[in-house]
Amino acid sequence: MPGTRFAEQLNAQIGNELAAHNQYVAIAVHYDALTMPQMAALFYGQALEERDHAMMMVQYLLDTDVDVVIPGVAAPVPCFEGVVAPVELALSQEKRVTDQINGLLRTAREEGDFASEQFMQWFIKEQVEEVASMSDLLTVVRRSAIDDIEDYVARERGGEGTDATAPRIAGGA
Repeated sequence: MPGTRFAEQLNAQIGNELAAHNQYVAIAVHYDALTMPQMAALFYGQALEERDHAMMMVQYLLDTDVDVVIPGVAAPVPCFEGVVAPVELALSQEKRVTDQINGLLRTAREEGDFASEQFMQWFIKEQVEEVASMSDLLTVVRRSAIDDIEDYVARERGGEGTDATAPRIAGGA
């Protein structure tokens, strides 16, 4: 059974992941309104990924017989200027989530909660990937025209599959 502080923090992180989901939907809608379908699809996909992260956490708590408490979330930033600002916000968000995930791992270690520490390892790896991809995307959008951005996103998104090592998602197949 997870440590008390870890369980409380993981419940809070579920809210953080759902807030990230909502923010990515808002970013996707912004790009959709600019008729940038590749960027919109990228961020709609990111939104689903954040939702899945929350549901992985829900499933872990369910599997370990801990009460799940879904917290409320703040409204996302709804409007953006141009094509760069949303990606800057996304990178900032991924860095914040990385700090939150690292804090969860630290708490699990402090509580001697080896199962929760092992559970968090996948999220640590995932955050390295997320920060790197958003950093790359920010570099591209800062220096490119809209058509070049769309081409970059189309190229980079090809061939992505599911990660067999990812934790189960509550409500998933």
